[in-house]
Amino acid sequence: MTKVAMVTGAGSGIGKASALGLAGAGYKLVLAGRRQEPLAAVAAEIEGTGGQALAVSTDVGDAESVAALFEACAERFGRLDVLFNNAGVGSPPVPIDELPLEQWRKVVDANLNGAFYCSREAFGMMRKQKPQGGRIINNGSISAHVPRPFSAPYTATKHAITGLTRSISLDGRAYDIACSQIDIGNAATEMTERMTGGVLQATGETKVEPRMDVAHVASTVVHMASLPLDANIQFVTVMATKMPFIGRG
Repeated sequence: MTKVAMVTGAGSGIGKASALGLAGAGYKLVLAGRRQEPLAAVAAEIEGTGGQALAVSTDVGDAESVAALFEACAERFGRLDVLFNNAGVGSPPVPIDELPLEQWRKVVDANLNGAFYCSREAFGMMRKQKPQGGRIINNGSISAHVPRPFSAPYTATKHAITGLTRSISLDGRAYDIACSQIDIGNAATEMTERMTGGVLQATGETKVEPRMDVAHVASTVVHMASLPLDANIQFVTVMATKMPFIGRG
């Protein structure tokens, strides 16, 4: 039986690389993201190599939009075996008292509420389908361990993702639903391009940070997804070797 994987934030960066990696491993793909055009381009790339993909424009921070995404998945493929909660956003690096409240809500909606809404729908689908079970992979971050300067919204949501991961791992045991978290540091994507010009450090200095090929993230996600449901990589960190994480702060 060909398995089905869903990737949020699949139109670019880590999401795109992971979706292509999963398709290469034989999965049918459901691609979710705000913008239909890049999703359609990824779907076309997958289908061009003989795979199957469904692109669904989705706002993960909106529960109704997420419900429609999972309805489309069920209608097209009938089941879901892997969910990669990848979609997320950052916020401007400003002191917390200068951060607009709407920016806080935007980050919480995308990074935390979005992961919860998608996990909620996936859990229900995986619990009821036959054969039962599946795997939820949450995109944490190096910031799930230590913050960067002026990153309260992003850091808070990524710490919360760890709690969500642990709770789903516990609650999913009875239904063969595994849950894990991948913490990523400085993958070379559009989001980290600014690092090539220097990033604010805890010392107040600005330094260029090394990055790694996003393909290493994709191959890790594929490996996590490929495990049988009686085995799980609970937490894994994939990062540029020389980035300032160990000892950061």
